[in-house]
Amino acid sequence: MQVELITIGDELLLGFTLDSNGAHLARELAAIGVSIARRTSVGDDGPAIGAAVREALARTGAVITTGGLGPTSDDLTKPSIAAVFGRGMRMDTEILEALRARWIAKGWGRELPKTNEQQALVPEGAAILTNRHGSAPGIWLEDDRGRWVAMLPGVPREMRGVFAEEVLPRVSARAAASASAAGASGSAPVVVSRTLRTTGIAESALADQITPIADQLGGLSLAYLPHWPGVDLRLTAHGLAADAARARLDAAETAVRASIGDYVYGTGADDLAEIVLNRCRDHGLAIAVAESCTGGLLGSRITAIPGSSHLFLGGVIAYSNEVKATHLGVGDDTLIKFGAVSEETAREMASGVRARYRADAAMAITGIAGPGGGTPEKPVGTVCVAVDVRGALTSAKRQMVGDREEVRQRSAQWALDLLWRRMAETAQVARP
Repeated sequence: MQVELITIGDELLLGFTLDSNGAHLARELAAIGVSIARRTSVGDDGPAIGAAVREALARTGAVITTGGLGPTSDDLTKPSIAAVFGRGMRMDTEILEALRARWIAKGWGRELPKTNEQQALVPEGAAILTNRHGSAPGIWLEDDRGRWVAMLPGVPREMRGVFAEEVLPRVSARAAASASAAGASGSAPVVVSRTLRTTGIAESALADQITPIADQLGGLSLAYLPHWPGVDLRLTAHGLAADAARARLDAAETAVRASIGDYVYGTGADDLAEIVLNRCRDHGLAIAVAESCTGGLLGSRITAIPGSSHLFLGGVIAYSNEVKATHLGVGDDTLIKFGAVSEETAREMASGVRARYRADAAMAITGIAGPGGGTPEKPVGTVCVAVDVRGALTSAKRQMVGDREEVRQRSAQWALDLLWRRMAETAQVARP
């Protein structure tokens, strides 16, 4: 079974909104063995929407759209697709009354605006996909040839809810029926992926270590996905029954970890900040941070994790040399001799903030994020990081690549990586 995805909205074409809806639907459909034949984005233009749906139906007979179901003049999805099926539009009184009740319950006024009534217009013969997460209901439209279009809201939270509750069961049943009609035996084939998250190693270096074990991956596809936290490795099993796919992924993950395990910090959507916090909790470590070029980004990464208040004591944003000296105890001699961006300064920042907050462990970052401020000796992207774990200091210097934001993000990730490795390598972190 194949489905085409069409995401609708000028904001997608202009680049103001990323297509997270298409990515979510692709993952969810792959998990039940439904292949995505094509993904298309079109603007808020009736003829363009109609043409995209008409062409997709001709190829696969199964289409899911997102967006264009709202109350404004640029929401043209329903009438455009209704025209493709040769259907008119009708006012659904149940939807209209539900919209009025919701408007009053939210305290927005006693009268539903006329523009909102558009959301109660539906194609003739359509099935309503209940939206329990917002105002715009989804629509399921099908013809006598079995070709269908599922229209979902564009708001990601609403789209995911309506898809999971209303569309996924329908598509799953049709996929199973399709497999049965094709004479498939046993479990239906699925497309399943597993992501290993790495940090502290370049994409090319990972490839050098993994290429020799390619024959141990069991025919699974392997994708390298570099971004600022590191390089994600995505293993994908195609066309296997669910149990066989999981077994193949387990074996491949074991082989990859045996090759590059020192760089793997998690799987799926794991965040290194959460991994570090969990390890600090295991070892009874309270932590603090001192930041210069990252300006609080490291502290933000940590405090974004639920429960961080039990471990994170606080931090100092020491942008100026004066603050480094007065708040963190960085020596004037250190700043004069080595400069603000140096391992020596980073080490004193880490020790200073650990002492200031009476923490067990501390991380410190100082660097030149750019675009200005670099010198021939210390070009833009020069970053120094230090970690102090109960008086045991570790520091390093690195030349980061990327623009200002990428340098800042990579620096925060590197500080977390350094503490993560320090705790893994030494027994000193264990509470006496």
